[in-house]
Amino acid sequence: MKEMTTEIVVVAGGPAGLSAAVQAAEDGAQVILLEKAATCGGAANMGMGPLGIGTKYQKNQMLDISVEKAFNMFMEYTHYMVDARLVKRYFAQSAETIEWLEDKGVEFEGAYRYFPKSEATWHIVKTDQGIGPRAASFMNRKLYECALELGVQIFTETPAKKIIMEDGKVAGVLATDKDGEEVKINCKAAIIATGGAGANPEMIKQETGFDFGVNMFNFAIPGIMGDGMKMAWEAGAAKSQVRIEMAASVEGTDSLPQSVPNVFSQPNLLVNRHGKRFMNEDHMQNTTYLSNAVSKQKDCIGFSVIDSSIVKYYIKNGVDVISMVRTNPDVSDFKEGIQMAIDNGSKCFFVADTLEELAEKAGIDVDNFLDTVDEYNEYCDTADEEFYKPRKYMRPIVKAPFYCAQIRPGGYGTVGGIKINENCEAIDKDFEPVPGLYAAGADSCALYDDSYMFLLPGNSMGYAVNTGRIAGMEAAEYVQED
Repeated sequence: MKEMTTEIVVVAGGPAGLSAAVQAAEDGAQVILLEKAATCGGAANMGMGPLGIGTKYQKNQMLDISVEKAFNMFMEYTHYMVDARLVKRYFAQSAETIEWLEDKGVEFEGAYRYFPKSEATWHIVKTDQGIGPRAASFMNRKLYECALELGVQIFTETPAKKIIMEDGKVAGVLATDKDGEEVKINCKAAIIATGGAGANPEMIKQETGFDFGVNMFNFAIPGIMGDGMKMAWEAGAAKSQVRIEMAASVEGTDSLPQSVPNVFSQPNLLVNRHGKRFMNEDHMQNTTYLSNAVSKQKDCIGFSVIDSSIVKYYIKNGVDVISMVRTNPDVSDFKEGIQMAIDNGSKCFFVADTLEELAEKAGIDVDNFLDTVDEYNEYCDTADEEFYKPRKYMRPIVKAPFYCAQIRPGGYGTVGGIKINENCEAIDKDFEPVPGLYAAGADSCALYDDSYMFLLPGNSMGYAVNTGRIAGMEAAEYVQED
C-alpha cells in the first residue's frame, strides 16, 4: 500500500471540489485532490455558469436583485424548510465569488435570466464560441490550472473509497490509484464533493422512489454513483433527504434539431394519459414546475399537443418563449426534425390526421381528449376558465396534421444526502460537527426542499462553487488550529 501525507484531501474535482481545493490552498493548506474520472469538471462541464447576487454585472445592467430580495424569495419559496443560515452565507458570498473567479481568469458574458419569469442571477461563463451549453468547462479549466499553480496535488483515475476516522476525527482517506494499488493518504480534514448519485439507478430508486429510465430521465454523468454520501454516512455524518433536482424535458430529442423540443416546450395544450389538462401551461417554462406536475400524473407522463396552424405560426414568427438554453426562436426545420424522429422509429412523438388517431397513437383516453380539445378551443375564443393561462398563449387545436410529444420528469441528478451546517461541516445526528469532515456541492445540497429554485437560475453551480469555497476556507482554518 502506498502512503502519503497532507493536510486536506478533497474528494472529487467538479466545481465544488476544485473551488474547495483552490480556496484551501490560497488559505495556506496543503491539499490533495482525488478524482475518479480521467479529467476534472464533473457534471458542471455541461453547465453554463453560477448564480451571483448583487454583482457588478447586475448593477451595470440596472437589475434590481439584492441579497435581501433573493434570500426572502428563496425562503418563502421553500416555506422555510431549509437552512436559512446556509442560504444567507451562500448568497452573501456569491457576488464576491464572481470576482474571485475572475481573479482566476474566468470571464463572464453578464447576468441572465434562464426564462422570462426568472431573475437575472445566472452568470454565464464567456467562451470562444458564444453563449451555449458547456460554457462552465472554461471555468473548471481555470480552477484546475489555478489549483496546480497553488501546489495542489491532483490525482485523476484515483477514486476515494473510505474516510479513515481515529478518535472521532478524520485521520485519512483510502483510495485506489489508476494502477489498482491501494493508497492511504494521512490528513486532518476531508472535503467530500462527489456530485450526488445521478448515475446510480438503484440508489435513485431507494432514496427517491423514482425508477431511472422508466419514470425518471435525469442526467446520468458516468461515475456519479453516490460514493461520497456513503463514505460520509459511514464516517458518522447524518443523512439529509435525497431528492432529484427536477427539470422536465421533452423525451427523445437528443439526436433531433433543437426546433423540436423548442416547439413542444411552448405553452400550448398539455394533457395527461386521461386526456385532461393538469396545469397552467404558461408555467411550463419553469421546467421544475413542469417536472413536478408531470410526476404526479399517471405513468409520470404528459403530452404537449399542437396543430399545423401553430407550427405554421412558429415557423413564420418564431416561438413565444425562449430560454438561455434554447435562445434561438427560429424553428424553421421543425417538420424535418419530426420526420427524422418518425423515420428513426421514435415512440416519443406522434403525428396524425385526426385528433382521434393522435390520441390512439399516443395512448391517451380518446373521449376525454376530444372533450378537452373542444373545451380548450372554446377558451381560446374567450378566456381560460380552467387554469387561467394568459390569453396570448391560447391557440386552438383545429388544423391537421396534429402533433404531440411526450414530456417526462427529468433533472440534473440527485441533491442532498450529507447533512451540513452553514460552515459546510458534516454534522452528526445530534447536529454536532464530525471533526475534520466537510461536504460541498450536490452531496450536501438540501436547500431546495421539494423543488429546485429555478426562479434564481445558476443555483446548482452557484451552490457548488460557493459551498466549495466555504468548505475550503473552514477546513484550512481547522487544520491550522488543530
